Amino acid sequence: MTEPTPSGSTDTIAFIGGGNMARSLIGGLVARGHDPGRIRVAEPVESLRAALATDFGVQTFEHARDACDGATQWLLAVKPQVMRQVCMDLAPVAQAQSPLVLSVAAGITAGQLQRWLGGSRELAIVRAMPNTPALLGAGVTGLFASAAVDATQRKASTQLLAAAGTTVWIDDEAQMDAVTAVSGSGPAYVFLLAEAMQQAGESQGLPPQAARALVQQTLLGAATMLARLEDPAPVLRARVTSPGGTTQAAIETFEAGGFQELVGRAIAAATHRGRELSATND
Repeated sequence: MTEPTPSGSTDTIAFIGGGNMARSLIGGLVARGHDPGRIRVAEPVESLRAALATDFGVQTFEHARDACDGATQWLLAVKPQVMRQVCMDLAPVAQAQSPLVLSVAAGITAGQLQRWLGGSRELAIVRAMPNTPALLGAGVTGLFASAAVDATQRKASTQLLAAAGTTVWIDDEAQMDAVTAVSGSGPAYVFLLAEAMQQAGESQGLPPQAARALVQQTLLGAATMLARLEDPAPVLRARVTSPGGTTQAAIETFEAGGFQELVGRAIAAATHRGRELSATND
């Protein structure tokens, strides 16, 4: 379960990267009562810095070192391809200050972050994998803590990422690639299904606007039932599938086409790609 960020928190948080994910987390933190004066953002693009300062009242910097100096928590929100260089540039500051370091980069391990941030002092590192609904505060984030993360830092990590939605802690770091495959990439699977359903509805004669509305509300309603009801997905599916009815005809067609096996292969491929990213960026 997530916990709200306490109003008036004294933690100073430095965001390295001011893109959409950082923006959503910053907005959530400010809404929960975190002092915007204690939020710093390092972002090389001037227009993004200006927008963040105007919209949230946070401090903005062009260079990461300036944002991190004196911050107790760092959130690394840069692309995996540049993470190594960003961390190596910050290594002297990290070794001097020992901040809590959180990363939202797919495929980058805690060990890699530790090594790139300097190996002489073990740092408290948390890997986080949010997904795009975090932009609306409706996301889910998988979290893994390195051995150096204490209970207070775990709580602080939960509070920070709760600004994006629900949080789930993972004990085995090897499973973080599966988290990425299931929830990090998962919204795209739903969008693909929505696209296919709308196209199929239109092929059956529905007007595009009507097909889109029907698909959107159907997916929203089904997701709401999954979230609010105690019954698992197989039970809910069975309730909708009357013997010999229209739903059974559709489900049998899905199953004949190997739907579950296809989903399994897709998630396995995404998991494998996450591991490849780690090796590629090492």
